[in-house]
Amino acid sequence: MKILAIGDVVGSIGCRFLRDKLPDLKKTEHIDLVIANGENSADGNGITPASANYLFSSGVDIITGGNHSFRRRECYAYYDTAPFLLRPANFPEGTTPGQGIVVYDMGRVQVGVINLMGCMYLDSLDDPFRTADRLIQQCGTRITIVDFHAEATAEKRAMGFYLDGRVSALFGTHTHVQTADEQILSNGTGYITDVGMTGTIDSVLGVKPELAVSKFKDKLPVRFDLAEGRCCMDCVLLDINEKTGKTLFIKRMRIV
Repeated sequence: MKILAIGDVVGSIGCRFLRDKLPDLKKTEHIDLVIANGENSADGNGITPASANYLFSSGVDIITGGNHSFRRRECYAYYDTAPFLLRPANFPEGTTPGQGIVVYDMGRVQVGVINLMGCMYLDSLDDPFRTADRLIQQCGTRITIVDFHAEATAEKRAMGFYLDGRVSALFGTHTHVQTADEQILSNGTGYITDVGMTGTIDSVLGVKPELAVSKFKDKLPVRFDLAEGRCCMDCVLLDINEKTGKTLFIKRMRIV
């Protein structure tokens, strides 16, 4: 089974670029399932029902989230009606809209997808390691994919080794910078520290460079506007054995 994981989609520019490139990529690579991080898919940050529906209609099967999942209040109710829109599972239970786990039934096989968020340099949520333990047992699928939305490289690497052999693959999101460390860990789990970003190449994480420079240099509030120009879709392609649930092949890609 071939699964494509797409890095953080940034704004309407990233959404449109994904729609332009994803259909052909699905055909040429014979992709069975597409997971994309969409927590920044709305202009001005966050995700809205409109940006989520745009990604779904563009060929994305499951949307994952992160620290900006609840930036836009208009999406709160939508989380409870959209089973394939996830938010990090280690947000507080009972008071947080939506869910952080889904089992996607593909007929011949079921795929579990878990969304977690790290705690280093981000909001302090429930322990993602213990949350992963609980959700893997709850999921009960042979093929399980984890989007670990985290800032610290060390936290992502640690989670990869912690889950090695218990999940099919773990891909990191959040930094918008694609890392060159894709590998199959010793017990068969596909891993990459960060998939990257879908959006404008000549930018600072999708934002106009001059605005980011001003923020760092002058230490004053700045309204971040999206950069325009040539785009890329950072992603990773996973080939997973349906019988064992282990990753057979992992390929890092940048579609321009």
